[in-house]
Amino acid sequence: MGRLPPTTAGRQADLFADLAANDDAAPRPLPEPSNRRPRGVTVPALPSDDEMAEHLVATGRYRVLRRLMPRPMASMPSPWPIDLKRGVILDTETTGLDHSTHEVIEIGMVAFTYDDAGIRDVIDVFSALREPSQPITAEITRITGITDEMVRGQTIDLDAVERFIEPADLVVAHNARFDRPFCEKLARGFDVKPWACSVSEIDWTSLGFEGTKLGYLVGQAGYFHTGHRAVDDCHALLEVLSGSSPNVDVPAPFFQLVASAGRDRLRIHAIGSPFHTKDILKARGYRWADGSDGRPKCWWREVDETAFGEEDAFLTHEIYGGYPEAIVHRLTACERFKS
Repeated sequence: MGRLPPTTAGRQADLFADLAANDDAAPRPLPEPSNRRPRGVTVPALPSDDEMAEHLVATGRYRVLRRLMPRPMASMPSPWPIDLKRGVILDTETTGLDHSTHEVIEIGMVAFTYDDAGIRDVIDVFSALREPSQPITAEITRITGITDEMVRGQTIDLDAVERFIEPADLVVAHNARFDRPFCEKLARGFDVKPWACSVSEIDWTSLGFEGTKLGYLVGQAGYFHTGHRAVDDCHALLEVLSGSSPNVDVPAPFFQLVASAGRDRLRIHAIGSPFHTKDILKARGYRWADGSDGRPKCWWREVDETAFGEEDAFLTHEIYGGYPEAIVHRLTACERFKS
């Protein structure tokens, strides 16, 4: 090995000597932090979380999502104002999609007041788990987060469910056509209530949204939440429904929902439609009924009264070749979304 230059070797020797000399020495204490503020110097107060969020949004380079916090529960009005109504948002978690064979494993409900000005206060909350007759599949656990251990020995107090629903003027579900049949199978009282669907009865596109899934609506409304547990989704939907409209000509979400629930709809049964037209009907939104529930065995669709003329013309000219055969039933909010 070559010899180091004298100057380098000398510096290294000095360095090792210093290290050896100080090897057993106590470490030098760090200087004490000084809490003294230099005279005449003012430390500005930190902005609040909301101020920082608003500043980021104002730059145009950021979008800020706020954690969705459930509204605090307000006391029940007494006496009850004559113009105040009671709504219930509900969500169910189930062992599958078919209400005739699958079971409810969780129900969450949030009762709220509303009037002509919109949603007011949360006045009651209900949440319960239920052990099904069969083990929960891995896929349902993945979707819902509910395991067999969580529901073991759990039951839903059906009397309490019925008491919760009984005073409701409107029941709201995000996809009522899914939740209503399960709820009617679970407990009494759901079958006589007016139902509203926040998927199909709100024009989310006109409100600036690009989808109808609850998680997406929550995110675009500026929130994030845990999701998938029934009562959490109820609180989330309440806040989304409470939002405003970006366009003065388009009603806000909750007003659209209430207005739609107040109108009758028409269920059109395309009786005797030719087999070769099934794809045309399906593409237009018709669904197949197999006749097992007592309804006609045919393709069917529900439309608003204002859309009936257009639908009648479609069936007459494109399906029946000029000879209309459809049967039409009028449905109120109490009769809709049963299957």
